[in-house]
Amino acid sequence: MEDSGSRGNSVRDMTARSDCLTAAYRCFQSGSCPSQCVADLASVIFAGVCGRLTGDDREDCYDKSVELTCISLTLVKKMISSLTAQSLTPQVTLYCVEILRVLFEEMDLMSQLVHQFQAEEQIISHLTAKSVSTYVFYELHKSGTVSPAWQQKCVQAFHSSPVCTELDACLWSLTEVLKRLLKGAYGERSQILVKVLAAFDSSLCALCSKFLPVEREEVTQCSVDLTRSTHWDTTFCLLLDLLEVLTASGVICGGGVCLRSQRLTHIHSSAFLTIVSSSSSEHFVKKRVLLLLKRAVLQKAGEDWALGEVLSTGLKHEHFTSDMSMLAQSVLQAVGADWLHCVQVESTPFFGGNNLGKSGESQKPDCVMLRAICLLLLKSLEIHIQTADGSAGLHGATEDNGYLQTMWGFLRRYSVQQTEDIHCCCLVSVLFGEQDDDMMEAAKALLTIFLHHRLCSGLDDFAVLAGACASGCNPHCHFLLLLQSISFDHSILLDFLISTETCFLDYFVRYLKYLGADWQGFAAACQRMSPTVSCDATGSGLTYERKTGTGSCRDRVESGFRFQPMAPGLRLVDYDSSDESDPDNMEVSEETCQRLMGPEVSVCKQSRFSDWDFRQDKCRPPGSIRQTQYLTSDSTDAPSDPNSSLERRPRGSPPSVVQSEHSGKVFCEASARAVFCLSELRKVVTRLQTKKLFPYNPSSLLKLLAQLEKCSQESHPFTSQ
Repeated sequence: MEDSGSRGNSVRDMTARSDCLTAAYRCFQSGSCPSQCVADLASVIFAGVCGRLTGDDREDCYDKSVELTCISLTLVKKMISSLTAQSLTPQVTLYCVEILRVLFEEMDLMSQLVHQFQAEEQIISHLTAKSVSTYVFYELHKSGTVSPAWQQKCVQAFHSSPVCTELDACLWSLTEVLKRLLKGAYGERSQILVKVLAAFDSSLCALCSKFLPVEREEVTQCSVDLTRSTHWDTTFCLLLDLLEVLTASGVICGGGVCLRSQRLTHIHSSAFLTIVSSSSSEHFVKKRVLLLLKRAVLQKAGEDWALGEVLSTGLKHEHFTSDMSMLAQSVLQAVGADWLHCVQVESTPFFGGNNLGKSGESQKPDCVMLRAICLLLLKSLEIHIQTADGSAGLHGATEDNGYLQTMWGFLRRYSVQQTEDIHCCCLVSVLFGEQDDDMMEAAKALLTIFLHHRLCSGLDDFAVLAGACASGCNPHCHFLLLLQSISFDHSILLDFLISTETCFLDYFVRYLKYLGADWQGFAAACQRMSPTVSCDATGSGLTYERKTGTGSCRDRVESGFRFQPMAPGLRLVDYDSSDESDPDNMEVSEETCQRLMGPEVSVCKQSRFSDWDFRQDKCRPPGSIRQTQYLTSDSTDAPSDPNSSLERRPRGSPPSVVQSEHSGKVFCEASARAVFCLSELRKVVTRLQTKKLFPYNPSSLLKLLAQLEKCSQESHPFTSQ
């Protein structure tokens, strides 16, 4: 009877404490002070955090005890967060400051909190980590000091703790503290950040050496040993989060002190690549690793949680160039050692898990992984070229081509069953069409690779372009595919120019400079463009061949790749919503047509842009998008056959090539549309600059655009008559 009475008292006591803490939380939520005095409430909180049950009480009151601990931890976090945000009234602020002083100075609550890192209940361990990180940041903000108890626990866990909830809590709490510091890394906050990093530098290096040894032989052995733990995946993903924060801190701190812990992602890049190709690693772990490496090579670590903060000061630390070169060399060496053949890409995930699909249907691969792998290789090639190691002349250009061919072969293996010999430039738009920022990075990297090959090869421009198409790095093809994907809409180019989320401005200026020097190559690329039949857009940039025993002709993709452009009219900013815009007045004037295509060409023969480009798109069903097919370079020299399937077009559509009756000059429709698009872009940028509405000085850009219009007119003398 006494035991049952004791258990009943324990339950009633915990219920009373829970009610007390709940009432206090509601008071803080409403902006008022609790009715209890500071000492009493502090005692209840401390007992709730530290209360441990044994024997029969543990079995009978365990759930109630867990609930009480969670409420206590939540209340502590609430008070600290409110003080940090300075959202309380002066009276409530004084109350919270006093209760925290009693808890952390008189009762030494921090020692009890870090002890809860190893709690059996993961929810308690995680809530404790959240409360601890909140208090550590509060103390750093207030006095600039690091909690000794927290630092000691984390350092100890990083050096010697096995894979467990304690290590997880230490990783999560340090990651959260660093994230908060990075979001305001300026002035004194930047100095505090360096101070915290220095306190954990050696222990973090030791931790990564356990998970990611530098030597390749040790990597394989380490992966086998660590992955035997069922908890390894969770801990490793938390380590990846921390490494991204550390990498971001190296970028944000700029030219300041750079610690070894901030360079761990680059130092251990070879080990990361081994994990990606390992059969013992889970798919989601491989994906997280690839995304970390991709952000590192793009210098975009931390972009998901930066909340618009400027990630780079423009200054680089002393090891920046060598670290980027180390990462690039690790990738290139791995690819050269058939790393891509060992990488397995699973089907596209969805909210219900992996989509098994219908019987007999080919499954789409995970495009996020494909993009990350390809962009990692392309940027590594770009970095390799930009360093001293990349200036190897013709041999280096041939080596770069080998890497590209390996990458295209990898994509064919996972994305499309190819039935024709279509050149590889289309693959860039097919793969990156859904991600503007990745597409611009890929295009910029391929432009760098092409210009390097052009400089080192010693060949004439036409031979260089022919080889570029075979290697998938013809910049004219990429730019035309980009224009095609946005339906030659200059306002979307304007969106890209204004946006800070892509490197479009850098890519655009570099390409325009090259375009001015190789207009004939651009014209040749335009002539390889021809309209084909429409097909339904699937929302994905990839088109697959369905192989069945009795499949009809509709099941086959006749061209190896089909580029699926963005739906017409889709824009980042709707400029047509202004009062001055007239969406119905989208026709090209006869004067513009004559300037672009020659005065001898009648308006009827020109087939006004509005009748085909806009009105037809408006009448077309949303899922049907006009496609563009690139012919092989061999087909450009073949005579035109009016009865061939490529020359046939629907009634009312414009001819792909317009010829002046007097001059005999051939002017491709794609070229006309591209020049018109760039001309309209120049006009709207000029107008915005005149009104002082453009975010930066576009004078150099406008000069390049004007030069291109001049090149277009000079290449077709009949336009100036």
